[in-house]
Amino acid sequence: MIDYAWLLVAVPLASATLLLLLGKRSDAWGHLLAVVAVAASFVIGLLITLEVLAADAADRIHDLHLFSWIPAGDLTIDAGLRIDPLSLTFVMLITFVGALIHVYSIGYMSHDPARRRFFAYLNLFVAAMLILVLADSYALLFVGWEGVGLASYLLIGFWNYNTSYAVAAKKAFVMNRVGDMGLIVAMGLMFASIGSVSFSDVDAGAQGLTTPMATAIGLLLLLGACGKSAQFPLQAWLGDAMAGPTPVSALIHAATMVTAGVYLIVRSDAIFSAAPTAQLVTACIGAFTLLLGAAIACAKDDIKKSLAGSTMSQIGYMVLAAGLGPIGYAFAIFHLVTHGFFKAGLFLGAGSVMHANGDATDMRTYGGLRKVMLVTWLTFAACWLAIMGVPPFAGFYSKDKIIEAAFVGEGWQPWVFGGAALIGAGVTAFYMSRMFFMTFHGKARWVDSASALGADDPRPKRHPHESPLVMTLPIIVLALGAVSLGFLLSLGDGITGWLEPVTGHVEHHEPVLPIPVIMGTTLALVAIGALLAWRQYARNDVPLVAPTGSPLTRAARRDFYADDVNEALAMRPGQDLTRTLVYADTAVVDGAVTGAAAGTVGLGQALRKLQNGYVRSYAAMILAGVVIAGAVLHLVRL
Repeated sequence: MIDYAWLLVAVPLASATLLLLLGKRSDAWGHLLAVVAVAASFVIGLLITLEVLAADAADRIHDLHLFSWIPAGDLTIDAGLRIDPLSLTFVMLITFVGALIHVYSIGYMSHDPARRRFFAYLNLFVAAMLILVLADSYALLFVGWEGVGLASYLLIGFWNYNTSYAVAAKKAFVMNRVGDMGLIVAMGLMFASIGSVSFSDVDAGAQGLTTPMATAIGLLLLLGACGKSAQFPLQAWLGDAMAGPTPVSALIHAATMVTAGVYLIVRSDAIFSAAPTAQLVTACIGAFTLLLGAAIACAKDDIKKSLAGSTMSQIGYMVLAAGLGPIGYAFAIFHLVTHGFFKAGLFLGAGSVMHANGDATDMRTYGGLRKVMLVTWLTFAACWLAIMGVPPFAGFYSKDKIIEAAFVGEGWQPWVFGGAALIGAGVTAFYMSRMFFMTFHGKARWVDSASALGADDPRPKRHPHESPLVMTLPIIVLALGAVSLGFLLSLGDGITGWLEPVTGHVEHHEPVLPIPVIMGTTLALVAIGALLAWRQYARNDVPLVAPTGSPLTRAARRDFYADDVNEALAMRPGQDLTRTLVYADTAVVDGAVTGAAAGTVGLGQALRKLQNGYVRSYAAMILAGVVIAGAVLHLVRL
């Protein structure tokens, strides 16, 4: 079955192409074809995974050659697929969660006139993401990398008749291109120093790199990862990306695309192992971003933007784990998989709430929805407990492993990284409990539109209701994963044993604190965070208009002024440079050309006056010429 792995990409890509080419002729059934295409990729991926799983650990890496792609002298690149436990883990996540989100989208986008085009873009994204994770070289990975960037742009700006949505899509696209330059330059350095950009050649040649070169390549790869995974300093686009339809947020900005940076770091383990400085910077970026994203999530009243901050924070945990080196690679992927389930479930749950409340996203106008949306409440609760790391839910098995690994090491690092991970766990419990209680508990901050209350009531008039089965069924499946996946992936050698052929065997390292102390402290902080949120947002009334808040709260609501900093450091200097270049082009370059032309015209006009048609004038000019010539000759003789 491995020989047919190319079908994983071909099926959704063909579906997307067909839907885009047929146009409106496929409106009636296009969404069904898209669902079948992703489901078919899942079945193919499952069969390949079972085949690889049945083999010995040493035989679980396969390179499948497809065709000669770039024969250019010394640079020869073949297009091929790498089938191994790491790529197959992503294949299963992308296709399974992707199929569920496709089913959910049937109901969510049912009244959208461009639903068929939406599903075509979703299929295009799935195909590009599969190219990214299945590629056997950085060059082919880059094709998928740019493909998901294009699909993300198309889906964020899907409702581009809304100017703010179109601007959000452009912002995401431009900021990702900044990170992409890091990946491009890294590939150039790989070719210059190793002579190849294939994973096998880079892995073999990484130990021969000089430390400065390995560090440069590692930092450039990290820059690319920061752009795609919304890590500091390229994180500001993720909140605005919530402008897209909610299924987009669940698929692209929670479960798959934003985790591509984590995949890139783990896949490039040979480079980072040869560059300890780059590895340390990676861990520092992850630790800082997990706290930054958590603080932003605490201050947002928009349910999707709060989840965006949460995503930024949870990916920070994964980047931190990847930055810890071999002891953290498998744990980063473990949390990536469980996060894909419970965060997709949270986003789809948020979409269900929005669907029931006239697309309103402000949590201050929710409250008391548990009574009218029982299924959404139950599934959201399962994902809420999972992301907090409450046992036995999935996050307890995956995130706690990262916290324990963060306390491994010597010197200041375990205390800084472990402390950041612990604080992040407590803040995660607070902002997720805040969201849960503001949405489903407390007093209803809306008025049933069918009630007889007065029209002067300031609360919004709504009639919340449970979403249809086509939307709730995928959320139920994701919630079941949030409940059981952590336990299932820990059985036996678990996911760490499965990934060992790629991430390597790692002996157990004792953290600087006893594991029971770390675990107990983590659960205590989670309980404190949840209790504080319950007291503030479930027991007490939530005002429809939020108070101004402290300077920290105001800064967090504005994403700690990330947009202001980007405008000051990049946008406005760029505008000034552009204006200067335009002026130089107009005044100097164009001025020289137009000046030369004007001078030629002026000279011609002056000479034209000599051609007056009078013989006496011509005779006078001849006489003057003879006199001048004679004078010159006389002077020459002297």
